[in-house]
Amino acid sequence: MVTMRTLPYGSWPSPIGAGAVARHDGAPSWPASMGEEVWWTEPRPQEDGRVTLCRTRLDSAPGRAETVLPAPWNVRSRVHEYGGRPYVLLPGDNGPVVVFSEYGDQRLYRYEPGRARHPHEPAPGPVALPGALTPAPERPSAVRYVEPVAAPGGREVWCVRELHTGPAPTDVERAIVAVPLDGSAAEDPEAVRVVVADHHFLACPRISPDGARLAWIGWDHPDMPWDSTRLRVCELGADGGASSPRTVAGGAGEAVVQAEWADTDTLLCVTDPGGWWNPHRITFDADGGTRRAPVRLVEREEEFGGPLWQLGASWFLPLRDGRIAAVHGRAANALGVLDPDSGEITDVATPHSEWPGKLALGGAAGDSIIGVAASPHIAAEVVAVPVAGGAWQSLSRPRGTEAAEDPYADHLPNPEARVFSGTGGREVHANVYPPHHPDVAGPADEAPPYVVFVHGGPTSRTPMVHDLEIAYFTNRGIGVAEVNYGGSTGHGRAYRERLRENWGVVDVEDCVAVARALVSEGLAAPERLAIRGGSAGGWTTAAALAFTDVFRCGTIQYPILDLVGWRTGETHDFESQYLESLVGPWPEVRERYETRSPVNHAEAITAPFVLLQGLEDEICPPVQCERLLERLGGRGPAHAYLTFPGEQHGFRQEATIVAALHAEMSLYAQVFGFETDAPPLELRR
Repeated sequence: MVTMRTLPYGSWPSPIGAGAVARHDGAPSWPASMGEEVWWTEPRPQEDGRVTLCRTRLDSAPGRAETVLPAPWNVRSRVHEYGGRPYVLLPGDNGPVVVFSEYGDQRLYRYEPGRARHPHEPAPGPVALPGALTPAPERPSAVRYVEPVAAPGGREVWCVRELHTGPAPTDVERAIVAVPLDGSAAEDPEAVRVVVADHHFLACPRISPDGARLAWIGWDHPDMPWDSTRLRVCELGADGGASSPRTVAGGAGEAVVQAEWADTDTLLCVTDPGGWWNPHRITFDADGGTRRAPVRLVEREEEFGGPLWQLGASWFLPLRDGRIAAVHGRAANALGVLDPDSGEITDVATPHSEWPGKLALGGAAGDSIIGVAASPHIAAEVVAVPVAGGAWQSLSRPRGTEAAEDPYADHLPNPEARVFSGTGGREVHANVYPPHHPDVAGPADEAPPYVVFVHGGPTSRTPMVHDLEIAYFTNRGIGVAEVNYGGSTGHGRAYRERLRENWGVVDVEDCVAVARALVSEGLAAPERLAIRGGSAGGWTTAAALAFTDVFRCGTIQYPILDLVGWRTGETHDFESQYLESLVGPWPEVRERYETRSPVNHAEAITAPFVLLQGLEDEICPPVQCERLLERLGGRGPAHAYLTFPGEQHGFRQEATIVAALHAEMSLYAQVFGFETDAPPLELRR
């Protein structure tokens, strides 16, 4: 029997150090398959934050994954700055050929590594390095590519191209283009052929199985892709030229977020005319003429899709037997198999409780569903699930498939999905992670400190999954509450649109409501509440410190602080008019922009804070932080400002993640009065 020790909250000894958090930061993503080979991307914080390609075989033992691309290759697109699916697999003479976007110059490259080995085969000899397929831009990273797909004839890949034409962030043109696989375009920009130039924003290029049609999703400013998009289809000629584009789904107040061809005359899509992202079917006449209106395949108050922050997400995939693999749910996402005729869904039997929109089909006969999955006690991993039923297998986890093999398993928190009552009685969803340690408890007469985590977006969602960053706090005796405030996805359009023209109001109110509810329930100490967030979450954190007195300190990461500056040129094209819906029409309600901006209320911020910023951030640039500090003018509360060269929007490098966590923990220790193993951080006025 273990004897529990009693120690002050925040000071519990923990094996989960900041270095462990950093090394485990990020998750595998973008699975793809060709025959028995399964590929995916994987972040490497310890290798300057690069993203590499990994692969294994379905007939290999767990943990046999190999790294395909050595450092410094970095498989990551910068389209919209958030990127998306950066590669595609094509058939080659000796296994799959990969075409990928390299982060350093944003060119497309072709690489043929040879067939993946069986477990007992010897290592292959050296292979050629990747070769460029697209020309070097005149300005660094001025031409970007994302969502490559195989084109008819096997001589091209088609993808979305983003062309930066001028000095302003909004000087951008986009098109679906054809890139020859023979490398001829590497020195000849004219060899890259424009297939479709349509809406300002383009996503999801999908070619029908017979090569006769192309489908894609488009939208224009000021809409965001969760507001209003259109699903477009055109005919393709023998020369690959496009003609007769028309809209087949979507429109004002409706957002199509994914489309896939089930066969030559059937297009499936996820759209939300009823307020929930549900699957629909569109059929075309055999002669390519009249199409039939979209038919909803299942009507549920659940989401079968999500926001297009990154291009290339796949929440559903048609199976070869006519059924559909589909991610669906509300507070959590399950993976199920949908019968489109009956509308019945059978969920797969795995221990995972969260499946982001990252699906692929694997096996020579397409008999396995490949996806990324996680749970509160299973870190995100690439898994394979047989379509016909049977045992699932982990493809990416270097250990086994049992959570007990996780060295931190006993130290992970046990979260609970909660629904709180917010302003006016509205529902507020949150994931609550109480402090947890197998051998230590806090004083019986005290409530623990709590940190409210605010996700970015703000049109996003925080899933309840294995997260060592959260465990870093809970295992030391600090509770965490992740708030999916009004405006978050996962709960239908009405919940998502609570934030319309109310950013800085609803999000702050909901975070305050959760914090106060935890205090009223005796779960959190009122004098030891903190708030933290990055990007849009940094905005909400700063606004909560400026406009409420609930939180005693805060951690503000790569934030938006000045709405006027952000609306008038201090961000990238993708979100340059996002505030039209979040705040209101510009410049008609300029006063609202000014009134809500924390930068204009610097004197109201009295709680200590830490400000963390990447110096290469194109989305929330350092000037926003610098403006706030200038307004404080040495009169503000104790604070620290840490900047990180080489970091963009979000932190990817191991050293940065460690420094940021240490700074945050030191802040809480100083404000809440406990000892910590984090190095001391100097707070200045």
